[in-house]
Order: sequence, then structure tokens, then C-alpha cells
Amino acid sequence: MFLIVGLGNPGSEYERTRHNVGFMAVDEIAQAYGFGPFKAKFDGVIAEGKIAGEKVYILKPHTYMNLSGNSVVKAANFYKILPQNVIVVHDDMDLPVGKIKAKQGGGAGGHNGLKSIDAAIGNSYNRIRIGVGHPNQGGEAVVNHVLSRFSKADAEVVEKEIDLICEIIGILIKEGIAAFCNKLGDLQCKK
Repeated sequence: MFLIVGLGNPGSEYERTRHNVGFMAVDEIAQAYGFGPFKAKFDGVIAEGKIAGEKVYILKPHTYMNLSGNSVVKAANFYKILPQNVIVVHDDMDLPVGKIKAKQGGGAGGHNGLKSIDAAIGNSYNRIRIGVGHPNQGGEAVVNHVLSRFSKADAEVVEKEIDLICEIIGILIKEGIAAFCNKLGDLQCKK
């Protein structure tokens, strides 16, 4: 059993912003694999389905980014899902738009959603990092950047990246993070 968590902020003002790319990705996964409807639970919304023959829950925390761990720990504990079977999909400013990286474990890299999850369940979960670019400035520029919407050109690139994640997410579930990373690397190199 697996838990896929998309990070983002609830509310229409945050829809399709860079910080909500995790929500965008899990919505696409849920649709692509015919998941049931999202239902309010665990301080978020959750849907149930199957990927690669495995039972999977998809969670979108509605606690706002900085408290995402509160929602994740409730769902993981309720379904008795170990951290190594948790997959968190999130934005990453250290990657340019059009780049995806994945790994298991590691640091939060300044991402407040990951810091919250680390504090709640430890850091041995899987991460799928979707590049959203960096404003090359600090402070308020960073906040404005992650809460801004993608340009039309960047949105098209991100949609293709999300399609790629949907296409190969079953590899992560069936074969693990190393196989997923290998496939991801192969496909990104061919673009």
C-alpha cells in the first residue's frame, strides 16, 4: 500500500501556481488511473485507487504548505503506511522548469512543506521534485515567485513533465525509486 502526497496550498488563489505543482501532478495521476473521488479527510482530501496492481491513496493536504506534515502523518498512521511507501510530489526552485528529479530520503532543502513532513514522519520517504525555476533573488522575491502562475510556455513544459510522471509512476511503486530514476533519466535525456 502506498500514499502519494501532492504538496500545495488550498484555495482558488493558489491554483496552478508554482508552489501547487504537487497538487497538479496528483490530480493528473488520480485522473489517469481512474481513482475514486477525493473526499475530505486527514486535514486534506484523499482518493483511493490502484497503480501497477497496488492499492494507492492520493492525498492533498489542506493545512497549507508549512503544516503539510500534520495531514501526512494522520493518513500514514491511519492506513499503516511506512515512510518508505510514501511518495511526496513537490515544487523545487533549485531545478529549472522542465527538470524532474527523484530520490528517497535527504534534507528539506529549505522547502517548508518537506520540513513539516520530516518532523512528522522522518525523512526516509520518496520525493519527486518538479522544477519551477528560481527568481535569482531572496526574501520576498522567492515568495512572489512560488506563488506566481507559470507563463504559457512554462505551463506547457510542466504539463509534459506531469504526463511523464503519470506514465512511469507505476515503476516507482513496483520496482522502487532507483528504477524510477533510471527511467526518468532515460526519458528526460531523449527530449
